[in-house]
Amino acid sequence: MNLGSNVDAARADRDGSRILLFVPMYNCAPQIPRVVAQLTPDVQDLLDEIILVDNRSTDGTPAAAVAALSASCRIPAKVLINDHNYGLGGSHKVAFNYAVENGFAYCIVLHGDDQGSIRDVVPLLESGAHREVDSLLGARFMPGSRLAGYSFLRTAGNRAFNLIYSLAAGKRIYDLGSGLNVYKTSALEDRAYLACADDLTFNYHMVLRWIAAGKSIRFFPLEWREDDQISNVKLFRQTLRVAEIALSRTFRGKSYLASSYAKRAPGDYTSTISFALGERRAASLA
Repeated sequence: MNLGSNVDAARADRDGSRILLFVPMYNCAPQIPRVVAQLTPDVQDLLDEIILVDNRSTDGTPAAAVAALSASCRIPAKVLINDHNYGLGGSHKVAFNYAVENGFAYCIVLHGDDQGSIRDVVPLLESGAHREVDSLLGARFMPGSRLAGYSFLRTAGNRAFNLIYSLAAGKRIYDLGSGLNVYKTSALEDRAYLACADDLTFNYHMVLRWIAAGKSIRFFPLEWREDDQISNVKLFRQTLRVAEIALSRTFRGKSYLASSYAKRAPGDYTSTISFALGERRAASLA
């Protein structure tokens, strides 16, 4: 049996529904090999390309990513290094631009710190649930989710903010931004994401603007854990910023939605390919 031919045929059958996996990375050299190890052959069969976008790590993360991809990846994959430190939101902008400009139909986001498992979204991809909505958003705080390493206080705080944002948005929100999401690229083509903040609050802005624009969302439960990850969140300052965004949406309304929180011009989110494995199939470019 020629497994490679069968996989190519399966991808050709879904031409027009190409899926990009985007993994943002920042100082996660110990974790990124575990994330790549999640991409078992059956998972890779669901994907068409993988990009790992590094935000100027200082701990050897890109080299660890290259080694992991070289050892186990059998579909096209790239390691991109941001030309400057753009923040987590800026890395999303790099990846979303890549997805739009290269004709992908869907973009999966899986954080590179190994807190989440791509297995939680596989059944939704296999059932075609990603085709029914503009976004599938992983939710750590909805029924059916499994949390490990989260304190009661932290969980309660997140649930409280989810409620506040639900009131501000007029729609039930179960998570303001986990590290496992799926976006329909046609819903990204307006590039409204470029006005979101470049930092860790990117997803907070994104979900509010997504809902205000009438784009459809489905939350799904997932497993989320903290063990050897290093948090980049400064808790008190982050809490104030999260509250400020919700208040701005509530009281400024359309003025908030028309504002840009980006620190750079739309064309300034650039990156350099430092490693490329394989080539995209000609059929997928049609």
